[in-house]
Amino acid sequence: MTDHQSFSIQPIAHIRTDFPAKFGIPRQSMLVQSLHGKIIFEPQFRNADALRGLEDFSHLWLIWQFSQAITEEWSPTVRPPRLGGNKRMGVFATRSPFRPNSLALSVVKIENIDLHTPQGPIITVSGVDMLDNTPVFDIKPYLPHIDSIPEAAGGFALPVAEQKLEVEFSANALSTLPQDLLLPIQAILAQDPRPHYQEDENRTYGFHYNKYEIHFRVKGNKVTVVSATFMQTT
Repeated sequence: MTDHQSFSIQPIAHIRTDFPAKFGIPRQSMLVQSLHGKIIFEPQFRNADALRGLEDFSHLWLIWQFSQAITEEWSPTVRPPRLGGNKRMGVFATRSPFRPNSLALSVVKIENIDLHTPQGPIITVSGVDMLDNTPVFDIKPYLPHIDSIPEAAGGFALPVAEQKLEVEFSANALSTLPQDLLLPIQAILAQDPRPHYQEDENRTYGFHYNKYEIHFRVKGNKVTVVSATFMQTT
């Protein structure tokens, strides 16, 4: 008899993104549509037939793992950063990475499907909210006539969802950063990646994006990118 109490799953792919660390990643997919990723399949799943018909869809559901938030124990309540980190909510009423099975769900847009590369089929997507090399367990097409529910209630997340910050770059940062990275960095910072309990206007924050460490400060409703440092890779 099959044991339905537990089972194991294996990644079918990993997604390559420009985020080597968690801080700075958008809290949800599609918040920053200029962020791209490449879905690279594991060798046993590099079969172009598995993607047959996918070109007719515009978006995908990705089921993936919070691979850096795996714990042996779980808590029934968590502190959502968007609520200031002071109020507890039920884990199943949030999208916290600290969950019993560490599973996540994201919608992304298909930008390109290349069936024939040295690494097998590769799907390029946009609107990602994942760390570099995140395991992907499944891919499903997004169906707009079923998956979109405009009248759905947004709970406690809705009041903060529309708040965006103004972003400016210092001359120092502009002289360091490539032009094509300015838009995605601006969009990331407009979402305010800080936990809401951190409001020190004199503090300099930093996050890694692409090959750069981005340093910024927040004062009121304005973010200033004060500098950017190229990270040497070996």
